Amino acid sequence: MTSIDIKRFGLAWGITGALLYVGCAFIMMTAGRDGVVFFFNSLFHGVDFAAVLRTDMPWWEMVLGILETFIFGWLVGATIASVYNISMRTGKHG
Repeated sequence: MTSIDIKRFGLAWGITGALLYVGCAFIMMTAGRDGVVFFFNSLFHGVDFAAVLRTDMPWWEMVLGILETFIFGWLVGATIASVYNISMRTGKHG
C-alpha cells in the first residue's frame, strides 16, 4: 500500500480549514446578525449562537484566526497521515 505524504496532507487540511474560516467570515459580513444566528443555529443542530456571536471583530483578529486555523488544520492533517503511515507498516494488509 502507498503511504500518505505528511506535508501535503497537512497542507490540504490547513488550506481547507482556512477556506472554511474565510467562508464563515464572509457569511458574517454579508448576512447580518440575525441571518448569521439563523444559519449557525441551523448548521449546528439548534445550538444557540446568539449569546456568543461577536460581530465587531477587528481585521487583525480575523487574520490571526485564519493563520491559527491553518496551523491547527496542518497539524491535524499531518497527524492523520502519520498515524495512517505507521498503521500501514505495522498492520495487516488486505
